[in-house]
Amino acid sequence: MEDLDRFIFENLIKLTRSSENNFKLGNFKKALDEKMKANAILKSKSCNKKMILKKYRKELSSLYSSKFDLIFDHKLKIDEIKINKIVKMLKRKSKDKLKNLDYRGAIKALRRAEKYISIKNNLNKNNLNKS
Repeated sequence: MEDLDRFIFENLIKLTRSSENNFKLGNFKKALDEKMKANAILKSKSCNKKMILKKYRKELSSLYSSKFDLIFDHKLKIDEIKINKIVKMLKRKSKDKLKNLDYRGAIKALRRAEKYISIKNNLNKNNLNKS
């Protein structure tokens, strides 16, 4: 079972990095397709979700980290309930953009949602450090 989880996690990372590269190259449709495949894998029942999600959030955190992120501190002050609401809203916005064939807008909304998901990882670390 561990081998399956590792295989799933490695595929998630490959899809996420490939999606990021395609986004930077301006191929928004392909970036969106890869991001949607990664999300489908996360929703599947064939993986150890807790372990994979924890590692995936850590990877997202490193992927989206920037020393020039001006609103990062603000995001850290938002509680987890508010972050969940924002993520749901951004995913809904992505679906709406996709219906209108706005691939760029759809992938941007998904990427922004992932940035908030990566913040959850940092929130959990901060809460552990305070204890």
